[in-house]
Order: sequence, then C-alpha cells, then structure tokens
Amino acid sequence: MRTVGHRQPPPISFAASAAQLAEGARFNDEIHRLPSGGEGFIPKGIYRFTTHHEANRQQQDCLANAMARVALERRKSAA
Repeated sequence: MRTVGHRQPPPISFAASAAQLAEGARFNDEIHRLPSGGEGFIPKGIYRFTTHHEANRQQQDCLANAMARVALERRKSAA
C-alpha cells in the first residue's frame, strides 16, 4: 500500500473553529455534487425492527434499489 499525503486530523478543542466549519461545508457541497448526492436512498419514515438483521436487510434493499435506479437513469441519459 502506498501512502498519499500526510493530513493530520484537527485537534479537538472546546471552542468552535470557523475554518473547520467552512471545510465541513465545502465537503457537504462536494457530496451533493455527486451524481446521486442530492437524494437519500432510504425513504423517510419511522422504522421499527425487532432485530439488527431486519434493519440491515432493509438498508441493503433500499441501497440496491437506489443503485439500480441511478444506473437506469444513467443508461437512459446515455442513450
């Protein structure tokens, strides 16, 4: 494995940092610029699961459906 860069995490302090807030805002903006960054893949609502397995299964199903939807949209726009 090759190391690229040596970024150090910012120190944790009691006072908020405007620079860290700006960096977080830039990161958020870049995430929303991704092809599917503006939409969530789990429908809004309240979900109650009896096991973690059920919750994980629902999350995986929603993610798979979202990935299929994005792939279909990309295929339609490319054609």
